Amino acid sequence: MPLETTSSSRTLVHSTIYSILFTISFTHLLNDMIQSVIPAIYPMIKTNFTLSFSQIGMITFTFQLTASLLQPFVGFYTDRTPRPYSLAVGMTCTLIGLILLSFAGTFWMLLVSVSFIGLGSSVFHPESSRVAHMASGGQKGLAQSIFQLGGNAGSAIGPLLAALIVIPHGQRYISCFALAAILAIFVLIRIGKWYGEHLYLKEFLKKPRQATSAIALPRKTVISSLVILLILIFSKYFYMASMTSYFTFYLIDKFHVTVQQSQFYLFAFMGAVAAGTMVGGPLGDRFGRKHIIWVSILGVAPFSLLLPHASLFWTAVLAVIIGLILSSAFSAILVYATDLVPGKVGMIAGLFFGFAFGMGGLGSAILGKLADRTNIEYVFHVCAYLPLIGIITGLLPNIEGTKAKSTTV
Repeated sequence: MPLETTSSSRTLVHSTIYSILFTISFTHLLNDMIQSVIPAIYPMIKTNFTLSFSQIGMITFTFQLTASLLQPFVGFYTDRTPRPYSLAVGMTCTLIGLILLSFAGTFWMLLVSVSFIGLGSSVFHPESSRVAHMASGGQKGLAQSIFQLGGNAGSAIGPLLAALIVIPHGQRYISCFALAAILAIFVLIRIGKWYGEHLYLKEFLKKPRQATSAIALPRKTVISSLVILLILIFSKYFYMASMTSYFTFYLIDKFHVTVQQSQFYLFAFMGAVAAGTMVGGPLGDRFGRKHIIWVSILGVAPFSLLLPHASLFWTAVLAVIIGLILSSAFSAILVYATDLVPGKVGMIAGLFFGFAFGMGGLGSAILGKLADRTNIEYVFHVCAYLPLIGIITGLLPNIEGTKAKSTTV
């Protein structure tokens, strides 16, 4: 590839490349839409395979475990040795998992199927986050919000499509989602080509990039801040596990809605999550990410505490409010963490995505066991208190006032 001039290369690197941001966001939509099919079909497979809530939790745990354990290692490795086409390879694993899931005949085959989908996710998230970071042009919060918007929109659309396609026609129709995986593979091949070309420009601008300064914080402060952020992720994703894995069961058990109707309520919640995602990043860029994290986690508490006592109508309203507020946290947390550890975007993205998936899986397994021993309503009473953990956000340092503007990729 011919070397561009210094000025044109700088312009490309330091400009927000919206075409790439929205393209990678679209693939995130496809990826998370496929993943969201798994919890969306839980009521169906629970009946078809005669599963307990503990076994439902184990399916989520297996998926989230494979999706989480590898992510920090993938990010750490690709920080050192970028692999632009690994995104397409990861989506191929997801495609294999989908086909296996549509034809799985035993509980163990269900676990194997979701493991392949989780493996694809473990490659996709850290690498696609890096692409979003590279295309941000310095507007890192905005870039992460656009990227997360796609994922959350996909998570909202998946249950709706499952209700319209899979629930009425059966497990075999899960294979219809393979078309989305194939489309994503072709798009990610094009993204991989851009990724490789941008790495060339990154090397060209390496010295000017290194001249910029990062956040001057003691190592102990950085580590303690990362621990606080991970605790907040625990709070957020344990609560999210109760909603994504068990909200449909809660509605069916308490309000006697049908399986299809429960999916529409889940769609409303996930749609609110998608809408709220777009807010957190830009507001964090403008007002400070610590404030957004604080409001997003702790601000959910009054609504989560009310939800177990509400009627069906107000349950739906509160679920939408919770989704809108809670979803703004992750973009702000991720960008805050990458600012704490500059130059390690892949490792940090892998760590936080991996931990988020891990907490979601662990939460689902624990809550499933709790539901078997008590009842599904009790689970929502317990989870209502999780957002109160957000109060520890006050212990985070105010880094926006101390950091230097950086174009670290």
